[in-house]
Amino acid sequence: MKSVQQPSLRCHYFAIFLIQTLVALVLFGYNRISNNHIINTVSIETNCTNSSPISKNVVVLLWTWPFGAQFPLDKCPKPFDSPRCLLTADRSLYNTANAVIFHHRDVCGSKDQMPQMPRPEGQYWVWYNLESPSHSPNLHFMDKLINLTMSYRIDSDIFTPYGWLEQNEVAINYTIPEKSKLAAWLVSNWNRNSKRVQFYEDLKNYIPIDIYGRQHIPLATEQTISVVSKYKFYLSFENSIHTDYVTEKLWRNAFVSGSVPVVLGPTRENYERFIPSDSFIHVDDFPSAKELASYLLELDKNDQKYQEYFKWRSKLRPVTEFTWIVHYCKACVELHNAPSYRTASSLGKWFT
Repeated sequence: MKSVQQPSLRCHYFAIFLIQTLVALVLFGYNRISNNHIINTVSIETNCTNSSPISKNVVVLLWTWPFGAQFPLDKCPKPFDSPRCLLTADRSLYNTANAVIFHHRDVCGSKDQMPQMPRPEGQYWVWYNLESPSHSPNLHFMDKLINLTMSYRIDSDIFTPYGWLEQNEVAINYTIPEKSKLAAWLVSNWNRNSKRVQFYEDLKNYIPIDIYGRQHIPLATEQTISVVSKYKFYLSFENSIHTDYVTEKLWRNAFVSGSVPVVLGPTRENYERFIPSDSFIHVDDFPSAKELASYLLELDKNDQKYQEYFKWRSKLRPVTEFTWIVHYCKACVELHNAPSYRTASSLGKWFT
């Protein structure tokens, strides 16, 4: 019996040894593959992170104060109060800045107003402009210089509108300010040949319009809301007509005042990218100023129909953060996720 069992036991032990060896080899191979995968993943993530020159703290240099207006650079409001952002107007930091923001109207007079020293490798140059193309001269100065755009255009790299709508946490009952007058317009840039002045000249033949501003009834900025709120309609007429160019004339003068905006600007479809279709009246909806005037007079006599233009306010509220610091702080935050480094060959072709 012993001479028969011993070879059998040896075979049995050898088989166990073989199985254990195979399992060990498999586990070793699996661990090696897993470890390599982890190493490669970390390497890829690190490379992706390091591929951006502004992956950590961001230093943003304001090349000029916009229109010379100075303001504190260390008081970014929420949600743009990132501790990883440093805004500065100190040009001695040019060589270490991750990005430089150029306010177009302050540098468009001459190329000498742009930096004359070499640009540090990987530094983003950001073009900032809130004016319409009609009031943005010498765009060609920026050809092949700009990496990121920052404007009211919704397709900008950094979108900085004059205002926007936010959702109310709960539905509210909006109280329409008490109205005693029909229509108002606040205008400082009076150009008799402009479309808006010509339309006004026609419209005033059919309805009374109180006009404020330079060369008209004086109105202090701090009184705008209280004065305009007494009117049922406000003429939100833009100084020029361009894609997405919807300014404080709608956001602050009309919406914040609680008046229904009568708009002259881009198309109705363009406005509806930003605001509800029943929140405004577009001049293009009427074949003439006379028909528009008739409609406004109809709404003036029909409170229920007039109040339809305020129904959206139960769910939405206008936000008009048109302050320089908000825009610059927003730019700094968004620069953390800046797209890959590229240069706009022709800014003018895009900004029309």
